[in-house]
Amino acid sequence: MIDINLIRENKNLVKENIKKKYQDHKLGLVDEIYDLDIKYRDIKQKGDNLRALKNSKSSEIGALIRDKKIDEANKVKEEISKYNDEINDLGKEEESLALTIKEKMMMIPNIIDDSVPIGHDDSENVEIERFGEPVVPDYEIPYHADICEYLGGLDKESSGRTSGNGFYYLMGDIARLHSAMISYARDFMIDKGFKYCLPPFMIRSDVVTGVMSFEEMDAMMYKIEGEDLYLIGTSEHSMIGKFKDQIVKEEELPITLTSYSPCFRKEGGAHGLEERGLYRVHQFEKQEMVVICKPEDAMDWYNKMWSYSVEFFRSLDIPVRTLECCSGDLADLKVKSCDVEAWSPRQQKYFEVGSCSTLGDAQARRLGIRMKTEKGNKFLATLNNTVVASPRGLIALIENNYQEDGSIKIPKVLQPYMGGKEKIEKK
Repeated sequence: MIDINLIRENKNLVKENIKKKYQDHKLGLVDEIYDLDIKYRDIKQKGDNLRALKNSKSSEIGALIRDKKIDEANKVKEEISKYNDEINDLGKEEESLALTIKEKMMMIPNIIDDSVPIGHDDSENVEIERFGEPVVPDYEIPYHADICEYLGGLDKESSGRTSGNGFYYLMGDIARLHSAMISYARDFMIDKGFKYCLPPFMIRSDVVTGVMSFEEMDAMMYKIEGEDLYLIGTSEHSMIGKFKDQIVKEEELPITLTSYSPCFRKEGGAHGLEERGLYRVHQFEKQEMVVICKPEDAMDWYNKMWSYSVEFFRSLDIPVRTLECCSGDLADLKVKSCDVEAWSPRQQKYFEVGSCSTLGDAQARRLGIRMKTEKGNKFLATLNNTVVASPRGLIALIENNYQEDGSIKIPKVLQPYMGGKEKIEKK
């Protein structure tokens, strides 16, 4: 959510930003909010004036009673009673307008950074840099689901019976490899100075609407029937929610956290679910990094965070590249975002394995996350980034370490998490 002062003082900036995101249907909201805000401030001023007048009149009553001017005192009391009625009516209107303005403000996209390329959708994202040399071996690499099944590591037939499409059983050494990668990601981030956290896997609706737009919420989140609870789509949701309505001490900043969680997503829409594979599923696991910092430090942390993901995948000998997300591909709360994509030697192209985003103070405004300063409370910046999400990270790991004999070479950094095992082969 942006600062309403931007609409009060620079409507054109807000409208131009909406146009850059190709959301012209929201342009009318800016004028609606502008007009409602004028009305809101006018009513608030009337209420404040009446309260001041009421207080002034109230102070007269004691003096009138002391002077035994009972009739005059009673007349003042009658005036005050009328003021109370007006104040109550104005208060209700003020509260209603504030709620309407907030609901409409939450639909206005955040102001994107000047460096963000302008484009309609992810097809217009811009490659920034490649890390590692993409390799295509001179032997065929099977589909990742076939590799896993051959090694006794995947059972989607059984998950279809228990849970339906979009779920899976990982088995044996493939399941162990998945866990090894997540555990290594945890320790990798702890070594970077991030504090490890296991968050709640369900959050209330006021936290959901604090961390994401209504469109994202409807498209992603699973609601628990009969409860004000949602399954998290990423641990960022509950990690940022941890600081809801908190005033953070300046000396505690930056707050750097790395969290593990299972993640649950509807994954509806055009992309659909994979019948056989593991690329797009309803349930997965992820190691996340979250930073809360002063707004002026956000861009430095943004660049550190995506570089950590690159370093993580390169330590697994997986070639990656970074893509700058264009304006139309940015979720409404994001200021700037980039995707980290891993090389697929089977498809001979890159595919997304993580995303790094800075959201400015948008989430902090929605959730009331502030820092105390000499000039008052200041909203903080929030950032999030994927260290690794499995099974997508697992797919990249399997394909880039698949051997001609059908085995999978285990990278050295993962071997301690696999009991010293150097490869996975068919038993």
